[in-house]
Amino acid sequence: MKILLALAVLLTGCAETSVGEPGPVADPAVVETASGAVRGTVTATNRLFQGIKYATAARWEAPKPAPAWQGVREAAKPGAMCPQVGSVYAPTSSDNEDCLYLNVTTPAVPGKGRPVMVWIHGDGAVGAGHFSDARKLAAKGVVVVTINYRLGVFSGFGYPGLRDSGTYGLQDQQEALRWVKRNAAAFGGDPGNVTAFGISYGALSIGGQLASPGAKGLFQRAIMQSGETLMDMPANSMVPGVPALPSFAWRPAAEVSAIGEVYAKQLGCSDLACLRALPVKKILEVPQIMNVFQSYAYGNGVLPESPAEAMRKGHTSPMPVLAGTTKDEHRIFVGMNYDVQGTSPDYRKLLKDAFGAKAERIARKYPVNRYKSPSIAWATVLTDRMWARSTHEQNALLAKKAPVYGYEFADRKAPMFLPLEADFDWGAYHASDLPYIFPETKAKLSPAQEKLSGQMMSYWTNFARTGDPNGRGLPAWPRVSSGTLSLAPGAVRPVDYAAEHQLAFWK
Repeated sequence: MKILLALAVLLTGCAETSVGEPGPVADPAVVETASGAVRGTVTATNRLFQGIKYATAARWEAPKPAPAWQGVREAAKPGAMCPQVGSVYAPTSSDNEDCLYLNVTTPAVPGKGRPVMVWIHGDGAVGAGHFSDARKLAAKGVVVVTINYRLGVFSGFGYPGLRDSGTYGLQDQQEALRWVKRNAAAFGGDPGNVTAFGISYGALSIGGQLASPGAKGLFQRAIMQSGETLMDMPANSMVPGVPALPSFAWRPAAEVSAIGEVYAKQLGCSDLACLRALPVKKILEVPQIMNVFQSYAYGNGVLPESPAEAMRKGHTSPMPVLAGTTKDEHRIFVGMNYDVQGTSPDYRKLLKDAFGAKAERIARKYPVNRYKSPSIAWATVLTDRMWARSTHEQNALLAKKAPVYGYEFADRKAPMFLPLEADFDWGAYHASDLPYIFPETKAKLSPAQEKLSGQMMSYWTNFARTGDPNGRGLPAWPRVSSGTLSLAPGAVRPVDYAAEHQLAFWK
């Protein structure tokens, strides 16, 4: 295999030779980064470099570039995940704060000038970059970088005296993007053509980066899958018992610091020194502490203003954007809160608690007997009111400054790749598009779904290459002002997204 790959390198002109003499052939498994050499894994289709340390960071401090090393460092397995306790849908755990690692996947044959795609994973309390297998995506001719970043209380914690507190995950992402700028060329990528792409909390993070002064110039295009930049949170919408919040994603820095003081007391601390000395395990034992600090704080050097307000005021960085949602975003949250637990929501009461005097009008627009169950009715209301409304507004705002391509993932038979069991119609649930972009998962796709996956990967990589997802053999994708592209097996076509999700009613 190494002989064949070395021959491929010679034939593509990627190794220097002198006339009449066979020159040295570079080992395609070894790449010299700005900090030192790394040895990855080479297959017939890809080169994969895992567990590259891009930064170090003390607890609740800004990240710093990882120190240089001598010799060749092995990059054949992922680095440690950032601290997390897992959940019913993601049984992961880690208590290792030395976790700022990334992974690079390229086509098998070394090249140069390829577009670079930097993946920011979702959730905000669990996950790691290596869970997204980018081999098939990279084989489309791009360099894919997947990153770890601090999560939950280690990212969004605030406390008096902490500089830029509540933004450490965002800072990690920026440091990873700076690493990409320094090292993309060594892996065959173009450091001037970087696309930040992410799903859910990762897409939310990209919304933050669009508003952050520190991220300017670090990426040139953005793909946001089911992001929440402009989304608010009606009462009981995400979790029963949680009151309404004006923003799902962003909190004023003073509010985050006040919450931090409350949790500090629960941890038995009255100052930062005590908090920083606590073992990770002790912090993670506090119930819900990871989820409470998932939001990012604004009113600091990283986020001077709320990214939602920055977007509405036109203060975000202009760049081509590809962004959308799934057709049935909120079914997964309702299904987990009720059907997986063996219960059913009180539809009328939920409407009353969330929307007050408007509840009866909403009940007439979304009558419960129109749907398979009260769960589906409630999920449809929240999909339209929370996800579709905010994404439609986001895309319209961003389209004032640069090309925007909107989509809706509409495969209602998408496989459930999370460990959730219930007699429930999940539909095109939140993040159900993930196995179509990273198809090297346990999710089993039908032949028609495999074709859709190939089309979506082509759209995504075309966009990374040129800022336009269109390409040969693909159904035409209009800019968002002319329609939103519905993505379903055998039915990729523009739709009227606003009409489909009753947005005139919600306006």
